[in-house]
Amino acid sequence: MALVGYVRVSSSGQETQRQRDALEPICVRVFEEKISGRKRAADRPQLSAAVDYLRPDDMLTVQEVDRLGRNLLDGLLVLSELFQRGVAVKVLEGIAAGEHRERSLVLDLALALAEDRRRDISRKTKNGLEAAKRQGRTGGRPPVVDDDKRRAILARRDEGQSIRQISRGTGVSVGVVHRVVTENVDDDSGPCSELAHPATSTSVS
Repeated sequence: MALVGYVRVSSSGQETQRQRDALEPICVRVFEEKISGRKRAADRPQLSAAVDYLRPDDMLTVQEVDRLGRNLLDGLLVLSELFQRGVAVKVLEGIAAGEHRERSLVLDLALALAEDRRRDISRKTKNGLEAAKRQGRTGGRPPVVDDDKRRAILARRDEGQSIRQISRGTGVSVGVVHRVVTENVDDDSGPCSELAHPATSTSVS
């Protein structure tokens, strides 16, 4: 009997090394694909290739049972397809760890728990982002200019440099320089601000 490994992640940005580290030492071959866990077994090229590679008494091996399906329904559909084809499944980790040749309560429970875990992670991530937004923080890329760069832009503007000259001198895009200068004009409230800062025209000449 030989073990044939199957590795799956949902997107190209996800890492597969942890699964490979668990499978490669014990499997004669490992098949990997980056595809949604909602796909049926027949619609997953590498899963189909792994099943075709199996010989009698070989076992399809996964690190955790949720690699076969992203939720309870999807996982059970894939397992049913595999069992109908006479494919035995070996799970290395989790409560479903062991060898399986037919559907069982422990497989159902493992898939249900995996689905619940994903929902919990998604909920916590969403709540965290909403809390950060309420506190004035947002995700994504950091600000384009830091305080030092901002001061350099404004200093050059006070010297009478144009937006494009400042952009070339600081290496900051014209659009960002324009925004920094405009924000500074807005901050200098009062009827005399324009006289106090004669170089704050936003011409891009």
